[in-house]
Amino acid sequence: MKLEVPDYIYTIPPYVPGKPVEELEREFGIADSIKLASNENPLGPSPKALAALGAAAAKLHRYPDGAGFALTQRLARHLKVKPGQIVLGNGSDDLLGMLARVLLQPGDEAIVPDPSFLMYTIVVQSAGAVPVKVPLDQRLAMDLPAMLSKVGPRTRMVFICNPNNPTGTAIGRQAFDAFMAALPERVLVVVDEAYYEFVRDSGCVSGLAYLESPCAVVTLRTFSKAYGLAGLRVGYGVMNASVADLLNRVRMPFNVNSLAQVAATAALDDSLFLEKTLATVHQGLDFLYAELSKRGLRYFPTQANFFLIDVVRPADEVFQALLRQGVIVRSMRAYGYSTYIRLSVGLPEENLRFLRALDAVL
Repeated sequence: MKLEVPDYIYTIPPYVPGKPVEELEREFGIADSIKLASNENPLGPSPKALAALGAAAAKLHRYPDGAGFALTQRLARHLKVKPGQIVLGNGSDDLLGMLARVLLQPGDEAIVPDPSFLMYTIVVQSAGAVPVKVPLDQRLAMDLPAMLSKVGPRTRMVFICNPNNPTGTAIGRQAFDAFMAALPERVLVVVDEAYYEFVRDSGCVSGLAYLESPCAVVTLRTFSKAYGLAGLRVGYGVMNASVADLLNRVRMPFNVNSLAQVAATAALDDSLFLEKTLATVHQGLDFLYAELSKRGLRYFPTQANFFLIDVVRPADEVFQALLRQGVIVRSMRAYGYSTYIRLSVGLPEENLRFLRALDAVL
């Protein structure tokens, strides 16, 4: 083949997801393994969502509602915004791609915290634009003043992950206000709030409060985490209606499937499930913090459903050793933290199994 491929495509590192349980069990010939690597809901999906899926299955021969009317209306009531300010996506990754297609051209720049969600860099590079990476501060939080200092004439977009993945740190209102006040109005701010439901710090800012700010702000959320619908891939963005209009011009038709729309709509009405999810995660965090302290291991408190642990030895080695114990976590070496692992909070028995496996490995 003699395909003419832009050089910048070859600069894109493929995204590597967490190892699936099935792959682990095939590879090592073990059973009953657990996955605490991808920040998923340990309780599974909402029961109301499951019931709605069963009822909707008979209509799979029909195309989805391309506008996602029922889900959009339900989200608008839930968030107290207008339906025209919401754009649905096949996961929030889909919306990141739309934003890149609308706003970025070859040679443009986008400010990216480092480390953070790897897809920011990938979508920027896929448009031929340049990701300008800004290291986190000593608290493993986004360094907003440093990010501001990197804004130049070619800057079109800034990515804010709040709480940040993989560090779990969050941004306060005062710091974000100062950041927004200094940012040129031509720069769009993407606030990724995939883990916002888990936040316990009342001072954590939300991009939803900035819908009418001079700088355009797009707030991204997902049903993959707190609502337990990762396998259905449904997310959404909330933004000024004029920005929503631009995204809808490049959005693929029927980008959110029928089952995802129905399940997400039902999940929003399952407040008891959400409360149980948050209680499970927060109690699990407190338990794991205490147990790791007993072991003398350093951990980093989080506002999400995952956190970092310094295992004081090569993270890849610990990751591989835990796999042989039937426990999947995430090594942070690719993120620049050579001795850190990231742990997603599981069910109480899964958290105990992780600790037993960690003791055996260390």
